[in-house]
Amino acid sequence: MRTKFIGAILLCVSPAFAQQQKENPLDAIRAALANRDFDHAVELTRAALRMSPNNARLWTFQGLAFAGEGDNSNALVSFKYALKIDPDNVGALAGAAQSAYATNKSAEAVPLLNRLLRLRPDEPTAHAMLAVLEYRLGNCGAATAHFEKAGEVLRSQFDGLNAFGMCLVKLKKLDQAESVFGQALRLRPEDRRERHLLASLEIMTRKPQNALATLKPLVDDADPSADTLQLASAAYEDLGDTPKAVETLRQALLRDPLNVSLYLDFANISFSHESFQVGIDVINEGLRLQPKSADLYLARGVLYVQLAQYDKAEADFEKAQELDPAQSLGAAAEGLAAVEENDLDHALATVQAKLKQNPNDPMLLYLQARVLTEKGADSGTPEFQLAFESAERAIKLRPTLAAAREVLAKLDMETGQYKEAADQCRKALASDPQDQTALYRLIQALRKMGDKEEIPALLKRLASLREEATKEEREKYRYRLIEEGEPAKP
Repeated sequence: MRTKFIGAILLCVSPAFAQQQKENPLDAIRAALANRDFDHAVELTRAALRMSPNNARLWTFQGLAFAGEGDNSNALVSFKYALKIDPDNVGALAGAAQSAYATNKSAEAVPLLNRLLRLRPDEPTAHAMLAVLEYRLGNCGAATAHFEKAGEVLRSQFDGLNAFGMCLVKLKKLDQAESVFGQALRLRPEDRRERHLLASLEIMTRKPQNALATLKPLVDDADPSADTLQLASAAYEDLGDTPKAVETLRQALLRDPLNVSLYLDFANISFSHESFQVGIDVINEGLRLQPKSADLYLARGVLYVQLAQYDKAEADFEKAQELDPAQSLGAAAEGLAAVEENDLDHALATVQAKLKQNPNDPMLLYLQARVLTEKGADSGTPEFQLAFESAERAIKLRPTLAAAREVLAKLDMETGQYKEAADQCRKALASDPQDQTALYRLIQALRKMGDKEEIPALLKRLASLREEATKEEREKYRYRLIEEGEPAKP
């Protein structure tokens, strides 16, 4: 893309090349640039600038010479001098934008490219560069508009096409993204990761036959990778060819027996086709190799529920919670990043500092209670009491804050107040019927109270919510697979 833009810059200053000047220094500089003798061109421009320091054309030529040498930092300085003298100098604008782009100075490149596009609104390479810069800044809406105006320039740019495709996925324009990733794959048909990206997208858009065609060169390889086989298995299942899906998934497990996601895929197929015991047997194999996987215990718990083996299901859910207390059984969507990253000391300090400014903020009170609870405040300690009072105040201020009720229910459980815990869980579920954590805590409280009549129905409800969540997680995984396939910086 940068090479094409150098060409565009030369076109911008082409009138100077076309004129028959009598000034030997300019003629010599033009000749050196045309012959790509950039070192000599730098020497000539330096000499000429000592005589004419306010000549915007000379500064532009010097910028071109530095850029030709690959010295984009000095090129940017030269182009900026030209723009001070002549702010609308198209060649200097193009050169400065290209140099800022090449040195990853997005903050400088974006306004330069916008200025250039005001003068040359149809310049495709400028649109392509601006699109990539907006993409790097996370502005996919703006980036997509520029990608679309880049036209033919983009068609030959593998990394640019990938960035365009990523943005389209983030904007949920999946059919258009599929087309763009297809163009990228045609540029590099041997690129394994690109085939995975396109196949994942085709599965997301419910085109499993296309996905299998995309994956065929990789599946037909003498030793296909486990992730290739996993994608192929998903495509076979979507086509309704479950035996082939299972066979392909088993091949993947042979190649990567420690990959938890493969066992989870197997559990999902077993659930969908009511082969619950088969799924449990496969999960057992996974747990033999990955005995500390909370996800595998959750998956097996869901399958046990279908077989009405409720005690085993409860035990698995409890084990999953023990292995990963932050495991999503429906954890609150809101929270500080420090909490999610398990940096609890930093999280507590941050929350308490904000509470000094906003002592009646229900979310901050909930977060204080949550962090103190996760830090393991023991019953009877000041920290435990502060957590309890914070959760209670959060609920009084916002009765629909289900997450605060979950924390309060947990604290009630620790002090043996099981009925109060159950009441809080029911109120949390009234606010959010999909809340898996509240549902799980309700089951725990009822079990402690000896009230087992309701538990089987609640376990079925929890298993159903968990299965739906698993499907959503698999879809999010496809998005992540695409979004994490960040293109190299063009």
